[in-house]
Amino acid sequence: MNYYKHHIFFCLNQREDGEACCSDKGAENMFMYMKSKIKSFDLNGESKVRINRAGCFDRCGEGPLLVIYPEATWYRFIDEQDIDEIIESHIQQGKIVKRLLA
Repeated sequence: MNYYKHHIFFCLNQREDGEACCSDKGAENMFMYMKSKIKSFDLNGESKVRINRAGCFDRCGEGPLLVIYPEATWYRFIDEQDIDEIIESHIQQGKIVKRLLA
């Protein structure tokens, strides 16, 4: 059995060479937003959801990105509405959000 039902990783890498990176596209704000929403729904903790910072996913031009395990589902997101949809559909209902797949 997995310790967490869902383990979510956000790419929060900051590139210093000026090339595209998830941090430049608002990933940190969406990371904090998702953590807050997950906690407000009491979905965080053992047997539930864990959200973590991650380094570079090496897909910089596609971001911002997050990946949810154990399904290994990669999502591209833009705003709070995208994060809300991922929470409602993927986390709460177990349905992939096809329009946000990366």
